[in-house]
Amino acid sequence: MTARRDDVDRYRAPALDKGLDILEFLSGQPGALTRAEIVKAIGRSQSEIYRMLERLVARDYVSRSAEGDRYALTMKLFVLGSQHPPVRRLVARAQPLMDAFTERTQQSVHLVMPDRGAAVVVAQASGPANWEFRLRVGARLDLATTSSGQTLLAFQSPERIRETLAIWGGKENEERVAAIERTLELIRAQGHRTGASLQLVGVRDLSVPIFGPSGDAIAVVTCPYLQRVDATTVDEETTLAELRRLAQSSSIG
Repeated sequence: MTARRDDVDRYRAPALDKGLDILEFLSGQPGALTRAEIVKAIGRSQSEIYRMLERLVARDYVSRSAEGDRYALTMKLFVLGSQHPPVRRLVARAQPLMDAFTERTQQSVHLVMPDRGAAVVVAQASGPANWEFRLRVGARLDLATTSSGQTLLAFQSPERIRETLAIWGGKENEERVAAIERTLELIRAQGHRTGASLQLVGVRDLSVPIFGPSGDAIAVVTCPYLQRVDATTVDEETTLAELRRLAQSSSIG
């Protein structure tokens, strides 16, 4: 036991420890904190915390409020984790299923994942028809005003929702979530969202969550469903069933 303790002391990196202390502390906070509050909680000097916070802000691990006096964790650590092979495998796993979905339904589909208080399109598939409607890969979507975003938000734990609010910052964004809470409850009860697009007239969005081991949604697949004037359109109910099968096959249990 003593040898183990000696090894820990021998390889200490005080500057790194300070940065990790800040990140670990902020990860458990529901909202942004002042530097004084962080100093008090961590038990280090103002000068130590000030320098480290400035570096963490510069590297985008921590965000500073517009007023400049409050700090919160960003989603950068989550994004770095998203680049880990298991998450890349999720996209690789989902892509052929998405391609098969478009073949069966003649509708396009896209896969979104969370990114710093928003959702980002990480994969997309279109059917073989002459026409298509799709979102570009890399597009950032608002969580509160898109079908994909609302579905992603609906199937997060209360802790993850609080983290999102901390990233958004400001009381007005808490009010945004409170205003759509009834909508989120309905999405949770149904297990998916179907309804008119929140962005475009004439499009119906079908959005289904993909779950990770923790039970939170790690991604969402959305089909912007279009009704064709000819008789070749697969009906919405069948399309939704296919989308749910896609999401279930992509989930990580």
